[in-house]
Amino acid sequence: MTPPVISIVAQSGTGKTTLLEKLIVELKRRGYRVGAIKHDAHRFDIDREGKDSWRLTRAGADTMLITSPEKLAMVKQYSAEQEPSLAESVGAYCGDVDIVLTEGFKKSSMPKIEVHRRARSERLLCRYDAYDATLVAVASDSFLDIDVPLYDIDDVTGLCDFIVERYLS
Repeated sequence: MTPPVISIVAQSGTGKTTLLEKLIVELKRRGYRVGAIKHDAHRFDIDREGKDSWRLTRAGADTMLITSPEKLAMVKQYSAEQEPSLAESVGAYCGDVDIVLTEGFKKSSMPKIEVHRRARSERLLCRYDAYDATLVAVASDSFLDIDVPLYDIDDVTGLCDFIVERYLS
């Protein structure tokens, strides 16, 4: 069985990565194995020009792995039309974790926690422009009258309790 997946979504600059970091630390403190997947709608490159791994990928390797005693990293080439779905990525690479937290994937069908900052926007992505039934909670710096649990943006313990109770118990 694949692990549960929760997507952390928000407008750019709202604090998705910061919240994810804190959730990962708290889940690890509680003994869970955590996977993280970051969606980038743009092209990215993790290799540095001139390094051996970059040279092998540039030479045409479709899959290139870098391994060491402590880590493994993979570069897998896809065309834009072949980008794997979130479910495919989780199934292929996250079978050894208890939960996967993602950043982005706001159009996926996975459960979502939206990060909201009043200074960034009055509106929620998952409620005002279009109703997203996969929204399960909101972490905000202000009160919102919404139909899902609302957590203070700094209440990582409470949000983690919600995640554990709903997805890991």
